[in-house]
Amino acid sequence: MIPFLILTLLAALLAWANGSNDISKGIATLVGSGVSNFRAAVIWGTFWTVAGGIVAAFASQGLVATFSGKGFLDRPESGSAFLTAVAIGAIAWILFASRTGLPVSTTHSIAGALAGAGIVAQGAESLHWGTFAQKVALPLALSPVISVLLVSAVFPLLAHATARFEAYCLCLERRVVVAMPASGAMIAMSTTTETVVATEAECASSPTVAARLSAVDALHWVSSALTSLARGLNDTPKIVALGIVAAATAGVSGVPFYLVVALAMGAGSLIAGFRVTETLARKVTPMSPGEGFAANLVTTLLVGTASLVALPVSTTHVSSGAIIGIGLHRGAETIRWRTVRDMLLAWVVTLPVSALIGAGAFALLR
Repeated sequence: MIPFLILTLLAALLAWANGSNDISKGIATLVGSGVSNFRAAVIWGTFWTVAGGIVAAFASQGLVATFSGKGFLDRPESGSAFLTAVAIGAIAWILFASRTGLPVSTTHSIAGALAGAGIVAQGAESLHWGTFAQKVALPLALSPVISVLLVSAVFPLLAHATARFEAYCLCLERRVVVAMPASGAMIAMSTTTETVVATEAECASSPTVAARLSAVDALHWVSSALTSLARGLNDTPKIVALGIVAAATAGVSGVPFYLVVALAMGAGSLIAGFRVTETLARKVTPMSPGEGFAANLVTTLLVGTASLVALPVSTTHVSSGAIIGIGLHRGAETIRWRTVRDMLLAWVVTLPVSALIGAGAFALLR
């Protein structure tokens, strides 16, 4: 029972670290395009991330097997020392990156720590390098490239479609209804509220409009929700994998793990999700609401599809690639290449650094 509790706490801490770094992937475009402030965007992204984590318990369990070591090693290492070392390797790197404002991949971090601890446990020859490359390295390497290409291909079409929505908005109208009885002695008053779609000019001139939201901004909020949902769907099973074996040993169903991980991800997002969000929102490239909507839509499609077919793509790489793709569409001179360079460097060192920490932790723990 004690190893089970330790792994549960470590999985929750890893989920917290994941939330602090990865919440930015679904909401950075909201902040960067001026549609939302930081606080509202973080709350919005947190809600949908937790929802995605809960849905993952029923929709993307294939990723649990991948990140519990099955297929990577000659024989599964299910001992508490091994899984603890993997968690330590991933947590240490993600917390460091979040502290410095760098968006890094939880997928990369867990995979690197898994490989490092596995090599110490069974030797380098026991690691199935081909499987590791196919299931982890290849999707992680190709996903940002595909993301950039998709944004470049999709944005002109989306720009044409969203241009037709820019003249419209969602309006919240409040009307006071007055009812006068036949006697004229009393007047009954009531207030009705309804949501209507109208042109910007009509919303601006109508005295009954209490609040309004442009149609493009509304689409942007929806795309942000879908991106955050897809992120929770993809990341939760990877973290759950660290404790699922110990949970089965203790006779505990795996479903509560998903809830614990999802809530911990939400807590990390709310408390420490601002720093990395600022990097992606304001330090890569400027963007309009339409451009932010396109980037989120591409991220949602790629990450959501990968979750359903159990491919461990990185939301970090996909969303960052989409934002860079927006910058390239605007013109390379609009991209802050120094920030991009720092991000790429962090991505490159994530696997080896996590592997070294995981290997060192396992060497000490065993």
